Amino acid sequence: MFDKTLAELAQGLERGDFSSTELTQAYLQRINALDSQYNSFITVTEEQALAQAKAADEARATGNTGALCGLPIAHKDLFCTQGVRTSSASKMLDNFISPYDATIVSRLKNAGTVTLGKLNMDEFAMGSSNESSFYGPVRNPWGTDRVPGGSSGGSAAAVAARLTPAATGSDTGGSIRQPAALCGITGLKPTYGRVSRYGMIAFASSLDQAGPMARTAEDCAMVLNAMAGFDPMDSTSAERDSEDYTAGLNQPLAGLKIGLPKEYFSAALDAGVAEQVRNAVAEFEKLGASVKEVSLPNTELCIPAYYILAPAEASSNLSRFDGVRYGYRCENPVDLEDLYKRSRGEGFGTEVKRRIMVGAYALSAGYYDAYYNKAQQIRRMIQQDFVAVLNDVDVIMGPTTPQTAFKLGEKSSDPVSMYMEDIFTLSLNLAGLPGISIPCGQTNGLPVGLQIIGNYFAESKLLNVAHQFQQATDWHKQTPAGLEV
Repeated sequence: MFDKTLAELAQGLERGDFSSTELTQAYLQRINALDSQYNSFITVTEEQALAQAKAADEARATGNTGALCGLPIAHKDLFCTQGVRTSSASKMLDNFISPYDATIVSRLKNAGTVTLGKLNMDEFAMGSSNESSFYGPVRNPWGTDRVPGGSSGGSAAAVAARLTPAATGSDTGGSIRQPAALCGITGLKPTYGRVSRYGMIAFASSLDQAGPMARTAEDCAMVLNAMAGFDPMDSTSAERDSEDYTAGLNQPLAGLKIGLPKEYFSAALDAGVAEQVRNAVAEFEKLGASVKEVSLPNTELCIPAYYILAPAEASSNLSRFDGVRYGYRCENPVDLEDLYKRSRGEGFGTEVKRRIMVGAYALSAGYYDAYYNKAQQIRRMIQQDFVAVLNDVDVIMGPTTPQTAFKLGEKSSDPVSMYMEDIFTLSLNLAGLPGISIPCGQTNGLPVGLQIIGNYFAESKLLNVAHQFQQATDWHKQTPAGLEV
C-alpha cells in the first residue's frame, strides 16, 4: 500500500480495495512507528484525520466524490489550519492555534482530502537544510545523517519515507524543488500568483509561492487541480481560468525544444550530478525533443540579489511578531521596549535573526538605493534573461542543486556556503516563473534532481514533460535502502 502513488491509491479507493478509514489508519500507524527516525511531522492530527476519512467514505458511498476524496495529505506547518497549531517551526509561534484555514488548506479539504498533520520545516521557511527548526532537524530517508533540504524538508522527507502520499510545500527561493531533489521526489513551484498565499505565514511576499510535493508529476497535477485558482482574499492571486492539469499529461514530446544554460554546468556543479542530468536530457532526445545550449548571463547575480530582497521583505513581515498580539511573549517585561526586545530575541532563532538584521540594514536610510533598489534592477535583468530564452525554447533544463544531500551540520557554520545550495533555484522566484524538480538518477546512492523551467503559467507543459520522462524511466520509483514499503 505505501509504495502506491496518489493516483494508484485513488484507483484503489474507487475499486473498493480499501476504505479511506483503512488507508488513513495505515498511514497514521506508519507515522507513529517510523517518524522518530526522520522528525518530519511537528503535529499529527489523528482524531481529525479519522473524522475526515469517515466523512470521505460516506461521501464515496453516495457517489458524490472527486479525484482526491479520501486521500491522505499533510501540510507544511506555515499553512494556517483551523484549530490546529501552526508554528512555522518557530518558538515564536509554538503556542499559536490558527482560527482559520489557509485557502489551499480549505480547497484541499473541500476536495475531500484527509489531513494527517503538519510538517516540519526551516524556521519561517528560512533555510536550505531543515536544520533551523525549533523542533529539531529533519533527517533524510536516503541517509539519516544527511539533510533533506529546505525549507520544505519535512514535506519532502515524509513523502520519501512513504509517511504521506503527498504534501504541500512553499517555495521562496527553491524550498519545494531543492528538498524534492535531495529526497528523490517530485516537487512543483507554480507561477507566482497561480496558487493563493492567503493563510500562508509570510517570509518574502513577492517571492513566496505554494505548491505540491509527491512521488510523481501525475500526483502533483492531481493536487494542483485542487490548490490552484484565483482567490479574492489574495491581492497577488492571478485572475486566470482554472485548468485540468492532468488533461495533457500524455501528450507526446516530439518537437519539444529544450534549452540547456551553459551557466548551469560550471565547475561548481558536482561531476556526478552533471552526468545524471546530461543522461536525463539524452532520454528526452529519445522521446523526440531537440536540445540547444542557451545563456542566462546574470545567473551568478541571483544569490546576492535574492539575499538583499528576501531579507528586506522578511524584516518587514516579521515585525508583526512583537509579543503583544499573539505568539511568544517573554516573562515579566519591565516596559514595552523590554517586551519587544526579549520576546523577539528569545522567540526567533539564529537564521531568522540574521535575515531580519540584513533586511533592516538594506532598507535603512542611506542604503536603500545602494542595496534594495540595485537588487530590484538586477531582478528585472534576470527576468529578462529568462523571457529572451523562453521565446526561443519551450523549456529550460538543468540540475536542481549543485550536489546531492550533504551531511547534517556540514554547512551550519558557513551561511554563505548554505546559500549557494540555491544557486539554480533562486532565479525562478525572482522572475516569478514555474519550475519542477523530478528524480533523474543517483550518484553515490543519493538522488539527483532535474529542474525543468517553463514560461509563465505553463504548469501543464511542465507536468506533461515531467510525466513523459517518468513513463520512460523509473527513478521516481526508487526507495531509500532499508525502507519498508
